[in-house]
Amino acid sequence: MFSRREWLSQALGLLSVAAAPSLAFAQDNAHIVVVGGGVGGATAAKYLKLFNPSLKVTIVEKNPFYIRPYGSSEVLNQHVKMEDLYVSYDALKSKYGIHVVTDTVTGIDPVARTLSTAGKQRISYDKLIVSPGIQLMYEAYAGYSEAVARTAVPSGWIPGEQTALLAKQLQGMRQGGTFVLAAPPNPYRCPPGPYERASLMTEWFTKHNPTAKVIIVDPKDSFVTDETMMLGWNRLYKFNLPEDYVKKMSSEVEIKQHSGTSMLSWVRGKDGGRTIKIDAKQMRIEIEGGTIQADVINVIPPMKAGAVAATLGLTDSSGFCPVNRRDFSSTLLPNVYVIGDASIADAMPKSGFSANTQAKVVARAIVETLAGRPAPEPLWENTCYALAGKDYGLFVADVFKIVDGKIARINGKARYLPLNATPAQIKLGARYQQAWLRTFTSDCFA
Repeated sequence: MFSRREWLSQALGLLSVAAAPSLAFAQDNAHIVVVGGGVGGATAAKYLKLFNPSLKVTIVEKNPFYIRPYGSSEVLNQHVKMEDLYVSYDALKSKYGIHVVTDTVTGIDPVARTLSTAGKQRISYDKLIVSPGIQLMYEAYAGYSEAVARTAVPSGWIPGEQTALLAKQLQGMRQGGTFVLAAPPNPYRCPPGPYERASLMTEWFTKHNPTAKVIIVDPKDSFVTDETMMLGWNRLYKFNLPEDYVKKMSSEVEIKQHSGTSMLSWVRGKDGGRTIKIDAKQMRIEIEGGTIQADVINVIPPMKAGAVAATLGLTDSSGFCPVNRRDFSSTLLPNVYVIGDASIADAMPKSGFSANTQAKVVARAIVETLAGRPAPEPLWENTCYALAGKDYGLFVADVFKIVDGKIARINGKARYLPLNATPAQIKLGARYQQAWLRTFTSDCFA
C-alpha cells in the first residue's frame, strides 16, 4: 500500500531545511505585525516566535475567533456542527506570547510604518505581513448580491452565517428537490472544494432524500482532481463520465457505464455551464445553456483578495497582490509581505496548505533579514485532500520552487491518488483527510 510519506518525503525534507530556525538573531526588539488571523497569519505569527522568541509579534484581526473554511462543507451533511469550525487564538497568546488585537485595519503609512484601525489605534511595525484571505464578488452575476446571499441564495465559501443557512436549506429541501451548485471561475480558494461539497451532499441525499437531484454548473471544462473525483462519482453515485474523460482514463482503469440518470450531474463550460443570472424570488439560475428551476441554489462567485488588501494599496488590476516570489514581499509597498489566497503565487493553488507553507518561508525570510543574513532558497508544498464520499478520499500533492523567476511545480506526474488505487487505499485517503483537519489546525493555531 502506498503511503503519504512516499509521496511527500522529499518535499517535507527540503522544506524542513528551508524552515529551520537560526541560532543567532539581531534586532530582537523588532515588531512584526500580522494583518489577518487566518491560516496564513496565524502560522506566520507562531513561526516567527518559534524562530526568534525575542521578537514582538502582533496579530490584528477583526474577528475574535477563526472559523475554518477547510472542512466546512461537512456542516452541510451533518458530519460536524458549526461550532466545530471555531478556532481560538488562546494558544497563540498563552504559549507564544503573541499579542492579538481585535480590530479592523483602515489605513497604512508606509513611510512611518504605522497602521490605523477602526478602533482609532495607531500600530507601528518594523515588518508587516498581510494575510487577508479572499473577498467574494457577489455582483459578478445579475440578480446576485451579498444581501441575497445572506437571506436566500447563500455562498458559504467564507464560512459563517451563510454556511448555517445553506445547511438548513439543504437538510430541509423537499423530497425530490433540486440542488444547484454554481462553481466559480479560476482562480479561487480550494480547487477541489466545490466538487467535494456537491459529493458530500449527493451522499447525504442518497440516504435522506433519494429522489433529489444535484447539478453542478461550471464555467470551466475541468478542475483539480477531476479524474479521481469523477471516478468516485461513477462508483458511488452512478455518474457517467463525459466521453472525453472516458477515453483519457480507460487505459488505466475500468469505468462503468450506468443506465438511467444519476442523481449527480455536471454541466461544463463547453456545455453552457457558465452562470449568468440568479433569480432568488423564483429560485432559478440562468446559465449559458438555459435556465434551471431549483429548490436550493449555492453560488460560489468569483473571488479577489480580501478587502483590506485593496485598502492598503497592495492589489493590482487583477484584484490580487503582486509579490516578489522569493520572499512574498509586496512589489507595491516596502517592508510588507502578502501571503495566502490574496497573493499572486503562479502555480501554487489558493489553499490553506499553501498559505501555511508560505507563512513559514516568509517568517524565516524576515528573521534572517533582521539578522543581516540572506534567506535560504525557498521551497513550498501543497496538499489538498478531498472527499467524494465519507470513506472515499483523494488528494493532490505538489512541491514548488522558483524556476525562471516564477513559482513552478517541480514534482512529477504522480501528484494524485492513482486511478487504479485499491479500495483500502481510497479509504485510507479519507482517513488522511480527517487526520489532516486536526493536525493542520494544531500546526497553525496551537
